Amino acid sequence: MEPCRTAAVDDQLASTSEIQSQLSSVVYDLSQQMQMAMENMLKMINEIDQSSTEVTEDLEKSKDSALERKKTLEEQKEDFQRAAYAILNMLNNQESG
Repeated sequence: MEPCRTAAVDDQLASTSEIQSQLSSVVYDLSQQMQMAMENMLKMINEIDQSSTEVTEDLEKSKDSALERKKTLEEQKEDFQRAAYAILNMLNNQESG
C-alpha cells in the first residue's frame, strides 16, 4: 500500500472509532435517561394508585354516611306522619263527639 493511502485508511479508522465511541456514549446516556424516566413514572403510578385507593375509600365512606342519613330521615318522616295522623284522628274524634 502507498503511505498516503495507509494514512488515509488510518485516519478513516480513527474517525470511525471516534464516531462509534460517541454513538455508544449517546446510547448509554439515553438509556440512563430512559431508566430514570421509567423510575419516575413508576413512582407517579404508585402515587396515583395510592391516591385512587384513598379517594375510593372516601367515596365509600360518604356513600355509607349518605345511606345512613337517608335511613334516619325516612324514619323521622314516618314518625312525623304518624304523629300528624294521630293529631288528625284526635281532631276528627273531637268533632264527631
